[in-house]
Amino acid sequence: MTLENLTAPATAPAIYISASDYDLIAELALRMEADNPVLSALILNEINRANVCEEGDTPPDVVAIGSKVTFADDSNGSQRTVQLVLPGRADIACNRISVMTSMGAGLMGLQSGARIDWPCPDGRSRSLTILHVENDHAARH
Repeated sequence: MTLENLTAPATAPAIYISASDYDLIAELALRMEADNPVLSALILNEINRANVCEEGDTPPDVVAIGSKVTFADDSNGSQRTVQLVLPGRADIACNRISVMTSMGAGLMGLQSGARIDWPCPDGRSRSLTILHVENDHAARH
């Protein structure tokens, strides 16, 4: 797995992130740099291309930490709903995925209706479309 395989394409849709989520994710990505430099770089690249918003100014239909997001895998038409969480709350059996994974980084900051071609760790590209975002601010952290 190389950084080239895990870099969002230049045509990736705009993403939005709150200043507090930016700081938290940047800190976590920097901590994981020694153990997983490729994923760390991917996450840092994503948040660095984001539109950073002041608290409360992030559009309401944006995927953030704590969001429940329904997306379609355009390659096979399947739909899935997951909650984007911090690493300590991740549990794939409960459909909670960490923001510090390739999939979590790909979903972070997208708005309803956005479509992204996102690299999988095995090098394949996966096209995802955000169908619905539910934000419960009490579930954020």
